[in-house]
Amino acid sequence: MKYFKNTSWLFAEKILRMVVGLFVGIWIARYLGPEQFGLLSYAQSFIMLFTAIATLGLDGIIVRELIKDETRRDSLLGTAFVLKLMGSIFIFAILAIAIQLTNNDQYTNLLVFIIASAMIFQSFNVIDFYYQSKVLSKYVALANSISLGVSSLIKIVLLVNHASLIFFALMIVFDSLVLAIGLVYFYKKSSHLKLFRWSFDRQLAKSLLKDSWPLILGSISASVYIQIDQIMVKEIMGNESAGYYAASTKLTDLWLFITVLITKSLLPSIISAKKKSRKLFIYRMQYLYNLLMKISVIIIILISILATNIVELLYGEEYLNVIPVLTIYIWSIVFVYLSNASTSYFLAENMKFHASMRLFLGALINIMLNMIWIESYGLIGAAYATLVSYSFSSYFYNALFKGTIINFKMQTIAILNIVNIDSYKKILKIR
Repeated sequence: MKYFKNTSWLFAEKILRMVVGLFVGIWIARYLGPEQFGLLSYAQSFIMLFTAIATLGLDGIIVRELIKDETRRDSLLGTAFVLKLMGSIFIFAILAIAIQLTNNDQYTNLLVFIIASAMIFQSFNVIDFYYQSKVLSKYVALANSISLGVSSLIKIVLLVNHASLIFFALMIVFDSLVLAIGLVYFYKKSSHLKLFRWSFDRQLAKSLLKDSWPLILGSISASVYIQIDQIMVKEIMGNESAGYYAASTKLTDLWLFITVLITKSLLPSIISAKKKSRKLFIYRMQYLYNLLMKISVIIIILISILATNIVELLYGEEYLNVIPVLTIYIWSIVFVYLSNASTSYFLAENMKFHASMRLFLGALINIMLNMIWIESYGLIGAAYATLVSYSFSSYFYNALFKGTIINFKMQTIAILNIVNIDSYKKILKIR
């Protein structure tokens, strides 16, 4: 019951964020136009390439350690906070080097550094780890909702008063600041705990970093894997094309909250099933794959049929170039849903190497295909590059190794199940 309440708060907050974010986000896209919207999206994607360095792969590790021993709460949170703060500051040095490899003008670089400042306030997200360990998402959901409400109101004021692009970049920093304040407030108010009790433990820091470095590599690969197409479109085709591409990705990413909520909700039962019996574990994983596949296909069919109406209604005629890209890019939902479900499998089977390697190879494929296909086919090429790389890392990779072949079979069953192929069980023979 406690976990159900925890999930319900997360679900309500995600729905609110989707509805409000869609309304305000599309208003901003229409107001800025493809060129400026593309520039803003590019700056955000460029920074996302390096966020794994700031987060240091500590998220799951801190939650795990808090569950094991809550008496170490203050040293764990304090050490994680300092490490994340140092990582976010270090990002500025990396960005200063990375921008030299781009074609950015000074204004674009200014946007990048402004938005990067938000990572400093994101160090306070360690408070979220505490609430995750206590299964108390209510307070994090409230902090996120307040941040969303305040931010959305100010953005509407900026839109009505015809603010320039740089103010919308500053709002990204403001969002992180308000969320940090909200997390600190609820941490003190609901838990009667204080930040000044946090402490930094050098030995603990070394231990945490030793445990997290493989996850950092995986996170970096995931960031490149997800963001590189947006960056390469801008570098090769310019800001306007980046705006069209960003619009198509946002209409697709809008649906990702469904798979996140479902996989998080079912993860405890999958982990517990693994401890009880292999058969029960496979059964629950198969149920997860089947459910996500059916949902993804429904979304794809609806978007494909209504793509023209959706783009015209939400973005307007200025964004009609989004339609052919969207009808291709939307198919990536199948593989994103498979990938998110696979996380439960890799976690239960303790396959950190495969969890990271599939993303690393997917990122390499995405980069290589984008270099070739964007030059030859433009935005359509970028969409196909994403689709192919996602399909490899999420699905076909699992067919290459003995330890992951069962995962591949379960995914195949889920895909075949959509078209009611009844003979799949005999063919695949999962044990």
